[in-house]
Amino acid sequence: MTAALSAHELIARHRSTLDQALEAIRTRAYWSPHPEHPKAYGENGSLDAAAGKAAFDALVGSRLDLGQPGTDDWVGGETSPYGVDLGVTYPHADLDVLLPAMKAGQRAWRDAGAEQRAVVCLEILKRISDRTHEFAHAVMHTSGQAFMMAFQAGGPHAQDRGLEAVAYAYVEQVRTPDNAEWTKPQGKRDPLAMNKQFTPVPRGIALMIGCNTFPTWNGYPGLFASLATGNAVLVKPHPRAVLPLALTVQVAREVLAETGFDPNLVALAAERPGEGIAKTLALRPEIRIIDYTGSTEFGDWLEANARQAQVYTEKAGVNTVVVHSTSDYKGMLANLAFSLSLYSGQMCTTPQNLLVPREGISTDQGPKSYDEVVADLAKSVDGLLGDDARANALLGAIVNPDVKARLEAAAGLGEVALASREITNPDFPGAVVRTPVIVKLDGAKPDDEAAYMSECFGPVSFAVAVDSAADAAELLRRTVREKGAMTVGAYTTDPEVEQAVQEVCLEEAAQLSLNLTGGVYVNQTAAFSDFHGSGGNPAASAALCDGAFVANRFRVVEVRRDA
Repeated sequence: MTAALSAHELIARHRSTLDQALEAIRTRAYWSPHPEHPKAYGENGSLDAAAGKAAFDALVGSRLDLGQPGTDDWVGGETSPYGVDLGVTYPHADLDVLLPAMKAGQRAWRDAGAEQRAVVCLEILKRISDRTHEFAHAVMHTSGQAFMMAFQAGGPHAQDRGLEAVAYAYVEQVRTPDNAEWTKPQGKRDPLAMNKQFTPVPRGIALMIGCNTFPTWNGYPGLFASLATGNAVLVKPHPRAVLPLALTVQVAREVLAETGFDPNLVALAAERPGEGIAKTLALRPEIRIIDYTGSTEFGDWLEANARQAQVYTEKAGVNTVVVHSTSDYKGMLANLAFSLSLYSGQMCTTPQNLLVPREGISTDQGPKSYDEVVADLAKSVDGLLGDDARANALLGAIVNPDVKARLEAAAGLGEVALASREITNPDFPGAVVRTPVIVKLDGAKPDDEAAYMSECFGPVSFAVAVDSAADAAELLRRTVREKGAMTVGAYTTDPEVEQAVQEVCLEEAAQLSLNLTGGVYVNQTAAFSDFHGSGGNPAASAALCDGAFVANRFRVVEVRRDA
């Protein structure tokens, strides 16, 4: 295959970006090469807002032919949470044809080396970035995110996470030199001398199982970590969120072909309605790596049954915030209200349980009882979402009927401090939009425990009354240990309480945010600086991103010769 883009051209184009990414993961300082503002696009080949919307509109009702081998049918069926029938169809693969075709290109990809693989991945990300407006509409109309969130989380933030994975992959691969001269003295005899060659060798084909809510943000780390370490990647999207990942596969295949590699190194596995091919794929002997975001039940099944593969999962957790005291009561309420409302709570990082001492908390506005804290938080959420236009921009749409059912059932679990209300979206009358519900529960009542000790994914939060800060710390420990947590938050002005909560999080491996009252929220993480998940509690078996996330996607194979 003739390359239109040489390795030299790609290195000249992208090496500086790779170096900046390497420096960012070393220092953990803020950095991003991908603009967050929609107006930053429209020059140097990137699509502006109008062109991106037109590109998305042209996709609706189309057939997305990726040129993959083994296509035996065309499948689709996505309906936007905003009520739009997308009507896009995708290739359905005969796995016995597609998987061998994917393996065929791995030797040349392996032999290209870590640097060339990295800059090819950066070229893929650059072309995705140029189409951020188009991808934003694809993410919005498959996940239900409001447009600005879909633009940022589905675009630059997802691209940052992909680049972060490439940087970690590069670091781990070049940790060992390509060659070494080894000499061992033998006293009066001639020394022993050997030449040793070390090659990062991919495990095989990686399977990336996408999620409905954040198809690109959750999907890109695994996809690019596997590709950058020499593996072919089969992308199996969630059946309700195929389009963003299908477009990703399309871009990746184009870049691979233009750089002289086999485009079948990246392929799509779309499925017929109800086909459920994830289990079938997960057990194929060709699949040696699996990345999965979704339910605990299927994540546990993958870990127990896909024994031939290295499995990375992000599953359910019960995220908790300890509310003990604060020096900025208004700021605390505003921060929590935003965290509970963003994307209708449909984030794996959204707080669910708010642990509040039943005797109340101390604040800069004086003592506040448990009832006052909960009522004031409800008022803060109401105030934030009181304007329907702003509410639609924050809440997005309910992604599926299961979330709506959980929201409606939550009102029967305890005393409702904040009732959910329906909001109409004038631009999309078919959208299901609901404000959050806050339910008061008692941490001392066994009947309430079943509710707050289970993940209730969606715009549902429980204000759990506890006896003391010590009880809150102990309940936090038990929750993280038994159920897992992607995030933990705490508000306290007491150094001893802060230390106790921090110790729980260190011992149970949960990421902690303390006293957030400004524009950073517990359910947001920044690529290159924050770790998403830890891999150390039941919510996830991996962190995005660290060395452990990439290092076991390849092995180093040694060839040694007498010098």
